[in-house]
Amino acid sequence: MTESTDVLTSSILTADEKLASLSAEQLRQLVGLVDYDAAGDVFPVTGWDAVHWVVGNATQTAKHYQSAFGMRLEAYAGPETGRRDSVAYVLRSGSCRFVVTGGVAPDSPLLDHHRRHGDGVVDISLEVPDVDRCVAHARSVGATVLVEPHDLSDEHGTVRTATLAAYGDTVHTLVDRSRYTGPFLPGFVARTSGHVPREGAPTRVFQALDHVVGNVELGKMDEWVRFYTEVMGFTNMAEFIGDDIATDYSALMSKVVANGNHRVKFPLNEPAVAKRRSQIDEFLEFYDGPGAQHLALATHDILAAVDHLRAEGVEFLQTPDSYYTDPALRERIGEVRVPVEELQRRGILVDRDEDGYLLQIFTKPLGDRPTVFFELIERHGSLGFGKGNFKALFEAIEREQERRGNL
Repeated sequence: MTESTDVLTSSILTADEKLASLSAEQLRQLVGLVDYDAAGDVFPVTGWDAVHWVVGNATQTAKHYQSAFGMRLEAYAGPETGRRDSVAYVLRSGSCRFVVTGGVAPDSPLLDHHRRHGDGVVDISLEVPDVDRCVAHARSVGATVLVEPHDLSDEHGTVRTATLAAYGDTVHTLVDRSRYTGPFLPGFVARTSGHVPREGAPTRVFQALDHVVGNVELGKMDEWVRFYTEVMGFTNMAEFIGDDIATDYSALMSKVVANGNHRVKFPLNEPAVAKRRSQIDEFLEFYDGPGAQHLALATHDILAAVDHLRAEGVEFLQTPDSYYTDPALRERIGEVRVPVEELQRRGILVDRDEDGYLLQIFTKPLGDRPTVFFELIERHGSLGFGKGNFKALFEAIEREQERRGNL
């Protein structure tokens, strides 16, 4: 990489990335960051702002994300700060920020959302340099503007935001916080936690958000691909359709869209006709509609992350030993940074493409419903999503579906 290229990429590091002490080169490996000139972009997106969750018990969920996933509490809003109907905890790991929200008042609409969907992602908010420009373009191509551009201000400055509708009840709030120095947004106060990580726990379990996967109804995938390409100016990164991602029982179709610098990546899945119900069908049934299926958390040490999470009680999908002894796999993946036996001991999958390789593993569903879950991903040059592991992953999910009686 040339010095001029490094300066170009460094100049567009987000404030969150700088706060997390992440460099441009680290982000190239962690999330596949690429050089990008926003000047000609009709809808420039700088990166992720926050992932907003609605959960049944925000207080306990926030504690779980701190103890198990190593996140740090940064801000809070609730009845004590004038927010009468809900509580919200802002958590961070590296440059990744979660906002975990739960209803307090019996008539809170958050409780209605949770009754329908269970724990899940309601808002994938994006940092943009010009909210008004983005909304004007979105409106011109037919997007639904749920909340018009407006300012939120307090003693720390001003944040400008607006909100667009996406698939199902999911939304994208656009955020320009360039004039704001507060802990999160007006209405939130800085808050830390008394939680003390156990001895030997990694400083960070994960450093960034790599991608968020959305599940949509049969026949709707291309519609939402068009939404992201036409409304947000995203580009098509990949397409997965056919036998290479199908099993004997279930199938799906998937396409991936990304913003210009590849910080924000959205794989979009829809079910395909198969002998039995696919994982996408199961999600759509139990989430009661389209939604975010899983979030990929980027880590620079997946082995340490998995060891820590298992010690904290996080459960992962099981990979059969036959996956690791397959001669075709051994030939395809070549040399990776650790012996395959170490990956096998932890159930970590490995895939290689023309750019490099990646290591990945998937948790079981996070809550009571078989819906949202996490992926841990460690990239080494690969810009892909583990296409070579799709069958192994789907078969692992199907084993869990069968145990639940949903296959």
